[in-house]
Amino acid sequence: MRDEELWKQRFLIFTLVRVGGLLIFMLGLGIAFSDLLRPGGWKLVGGLLVVFGVIDAVVAPRILKRSWERSGN
Repeated sequence: MRDEELWKQRFLIFTLVRVGGLLIFMLGLGIAFSDLLRPGGWKLVGGLLVVFGVIDAVVAPRILKRSWERSGN
């Protein structure tokens, strides 16, 4: 695989992980403060999804970057 193709693929993965985390975050907000799952919202489940979404959007890309740097490619 050429360097340019490799970096395009990694950028796509990096972006998808970030966007996925933001979608999980927004879903958690929706569950916590709307009637998506039950009337009045479900703060516990929504809060957990918000936390997981933030971790996925912020921490997971850093872990990916670190693993790519260690692999040497």
